[in-house]
This record gives sequence, structure tokens and C-alpha cells, in this order.
Amino acid sequence: MRTPVVAANWKMHKTQTEARQFLADFLPRARDLAGVEIVICPPFTALAAVAEGLKGSQVGLGAQNMSDQPSGAFTGEVSGAMLVDAGCKYVILGHSERRRLFGESDQVVGAKVRAALEHNLTPILCIGETLEEQQAGQADAVNRRQLLAGLEGLTAEQVAGLIIAYEPVWAIGTGKNCDPGDAQARIAAVRAVVAETFGADAAARVRIQYGGSVKPANMASYMAQPDIDGALVGGASLDPASFAAICEAAR
Repeated sequence: MRTPVVAANWKMHKTQTEARQFLADFLPRARDLAGVEIVICPPFTALAAVAEGLKGSQVGLGAQNMSDQPSGAFTGEVSGAMLVDAGCKYVILGHSERRRLFGESDQVVGAKVRAALEHNLTPILCIGETLEEQQAGQADAVNRRQLLAGLEGLTAEQVAGLIIAYEPVWAIGTGKNCDPGDAQARIAAVRAVVAETFGADAAARVRIQYGGSVKPANMASYMAQPDIDGALVGGASLDPASFAAICEAAR
């Protein structure tokens, strides 16, 4: 039985003060939420504040990105060792905004996944098609390409332990969430690729989230699908009551 995992991607939102205020409101709501793994991924500047605020709770800390390099002259970059030092256990990699706005290729994302695993960070590997690709019937092919590049060079055991987030680009921040049945079909296809490449055990164990305009009102419909193991949540994770309701629905 796969434990659902719900991760908050705050993107470029919340100062340290705002992050502390969020935790003061959210953590009491999450105190009794058993049966769901919860992760908060603040911006780099708020990592230390959130790490301190999460001490003694069951909520994990994640980052939104990292370099594939261990150290060196890479101005503005953050390494896996730095994230571990800041208290992170998870890291979001390959988000469509990183791919689209910052030119990250499938190969760069794969290198980041391998670097994260070298530091015992759990990658949340994002994949997903654009609206044009979806309308052209290419969703499964795009997801397959991004997935295999992201998992290149990994063992079946490593794949079983990471998290995949299927986020159709056309649903991110648009309010146009993917139909739960369609999300199930896409995610089932992703799991089939894992089975084909890394074996049935890895496919049965790897957790695959849905992401894209997730809200308290639609979370239960996603969780009713057999292959959906939680959510990567953007805008709705900025409000503590909303995010707590999503976590509750994921149980």
C-alpha cells in the first residue's frame, strides 16, 4: 500500500515572516493527519525559517530546485549538500516552469535527479505535456520521454523510492484542472513505463502525484483513482486552511 504524499510548492511566494505565520496556522491543523506524507517546499530564502518551524512535526522540508553540480563557480546555484545542510529531505526537479522559463532540458533534469539521490534527497520528478501536445494526442509520448530521461541511469530500487509528479502544463495555475479520469489514464501509462523499464515491483512502489489546479474541492476525486498517490500543490498550498483540507482529503 503506497502512502499518499502531498507537497506544497510555494514557488516565489512568502518571506520568512510569512512562512512562519503559515506554519503557526497550518501545523495545528496537520497534527493529527496520519496516513499521509506532507512536504512543504518554500523558496530558498525561507528554508531555514521553515526548517526551524517544522522541528518536532511530521511534516517534511523540500526545496524547489537544485544544481546537478556538487560545488564550484556556479553563481546563484544551490547544491544538494547545501539543501541537506538546510534540513531538506525532498527536492522538486523538472517543474515545467524550470523547463519552459529557464531552459532546462530532459537531460539536465536527469542529471539533477542523479545528483539529488547522491545526497539522499528524495526527488519529486515533474513531467507533463503542454496544451498543444495534449491536443495532438502526444501526452503519453511526451511523458514517456521526460520520464525516461529523468530516470536514466537509476536502479529499480532508486526509482521505487522517488516521487513522480504528473503535471499537465495546461492545468498549472490556470484553474483548468485535468479530469480525474484523464489524469488516471495518464498516470497509469506512466506507471506502465516504469514497469516496462524497471520492473513490476518498482512500478507498484513508486508514488505518482497529480498536479495542476488542485483544490480542496477536487482533491478527493483524484484520490479516488487507483494510480494517483497524492498531489503537488501550487496556489492552493499558500493558504494554510486550504492546504490542510487537501492533505485531509489525501488520507
